[in-house]
Amino acid sequence: MKDSNVTVKESAIQYGLILGGILAISTVLMYALNQELFLSPWIGITTIIVVIGAGIVSTAKAKDILGGIMTFREAFSAYFITTAIGLLISTAVGILIFAIVDPELANYLNEESIEVARMFMERLNTPEAAIEEALKDIKGVNNFSILNQGKSYLSGLIFQSVIGLLIGLIFKKRDPNAID
Repeated sequence: MKDSNVTVKESAIQYGLILGGILAISTVLMYALNQELFLSPWIGITTIIVVIGAGIVSTAKAKDILGGIMTFREAFSAYFITTAIGLLISTAVGILIFAIVDPELANYLNEESIEVARMFMERLNTPEAAIEEALKDIKGVNNFSILNQGKSYLSGLIFQSVIGLLIGLIFKKRDPNAID
């Protein structure tokens, strides 16, 4: 990226596109190589870390573009724009895969997630009646429908907004020469 005339917004958009590309490639690779990875909590945790990391890098780059002086709003905006674009691209790829290319995979993964939930509750010695009650609620939900993927995107944005607020507080730096 060339720094000379790049604005904070343009930089954040570029990092968001890079993040979206990384997330899209990882989703396609999971689809092509091992579809069971969609159920792995470690993949979810890794994805969250990658998204936060990209947001932090974008915010640090924005601070560099601004010469080290950055308002809270500029810091938050750099973080939020990056994560919003990255997650949007990832969600679009997920919708493409699970709603258009391979809807049967969504059904399979929903069934497998029910079994994973059952095994988890059994390991915690949950009474069978409580397991059946919990699974009854889970069985009617298609986690990979367009609507639920949209909801997941929005909840991800809310989570990333909270992280972005913290990052904004960490990265903001007042101009020591400013007159209040």
